[in-house]
This record gives sequence, structure tokens and C-alpha cells, in this order.
Amino acid sequence: MIILGIDPGSRVTGFGVVDYNANRYQYLGSGCIRTSTDDLPGRLAVIFDGVSSIIEDYKPEEFAIEQVFMAKNADSALKLGQARGAAIVAATQAKLPVAEYAARQIKQAVVGQGAAQKSQVQQMVMHILDLKKRPQSDAADALAIAICHAHSRQSLLKLAGQAKSTARGRLR
Repeated sequence: MIILGIDPGSRVTGFGVVDYNANRYQYLGSGCIRTSTDDLPGRLAVIFDGVSSIIEDYKPEEFAIEQVFMAKNADSALKLGQARGAAIVAATQAKLPVAEYAARQIKQAVVGQGAAQKSQVQQMVMHILDLKKRPQSDAADALAIAICHAHSRQSLLKLAGQAKSTARGRLR
């Protein structure tokens, strides 16, 4: 299953693409969509076009994105929400299922603790994906989001399997 993870930002949006199959990860690509214009509508268009292009290039089957957190600055939180929206619309236009994860949940899945530092996330992403170089911070966060989604999806599949076997046991 190819997963596209997005770490949204109105100036820099990180992306990470992994292939998760049989409990193994394969790194496919990562990077950043950088916006150079000052007007927000122009930045949103760059994010939408960038995510659409990544989807076209990598053909992911699933899309995962970080949820908005409450920032100290309301204006920043609104811009972040709009950047998320542009990325989500690109995913829905490509008919991808969209999953959203809180920052603490992502850190918990990758590092093992929800209050992990960015450097710890980068280090664990390198380890999990067997990367030789440390990815840029926003790209590492996006890869962590994709990894979190794979973990979450795997946990749900296990629970569904347990529920089936429990239900079968009761029917006998």
C-alpha cells in the first residue's frame, strides 16, 4: 500500500511517500512544497498543484495529513487550516481516502512518546525507513505521518480480525 503523508504549512508543506507491505516499509520519496508568493490564495494554489503533482507521480492509495493544532496565533492557525484544505481537496479530487492524525498521535506511533522532539522524530524516521541521510524537518514529519497511518491501519486490521474470530466463536 502506497501512502502519501502531508505535513501542511502555508509557507512549507512537507510530503513523504512510503510503501507499506507485510509489516515492511520502503521509502519512495519525500520533500517540500515551498511557496514563494506573499498572497495566501497564490500559496494555496501552489500547495494544491504540488500535492496534485505528487499524487500523479507516486500514485498513492491512501492519504494521511496532520490535524490542525491550536496555535498561539489565531491567524497562523487559520492559514494552516487553509493549507490543509488545499492538500485535502487535491487528495479528494484524486479519490483518495483521507486520514487525519494529531501531532501527539504521530509522535507516539513513530517515537513511542507523544511529547517527542522533532530531532527524535527525524532519527526514528531514518531508522524505520533505513535512510542514510536525515530528511529535512517538514519532510521527516510527513514521512512520520505516513508511518503513523500504516501503524494505525495495521492496528485496525488486527482488531477487525480479532472481532471476526470472536464473533465466529460465539456463533458456534
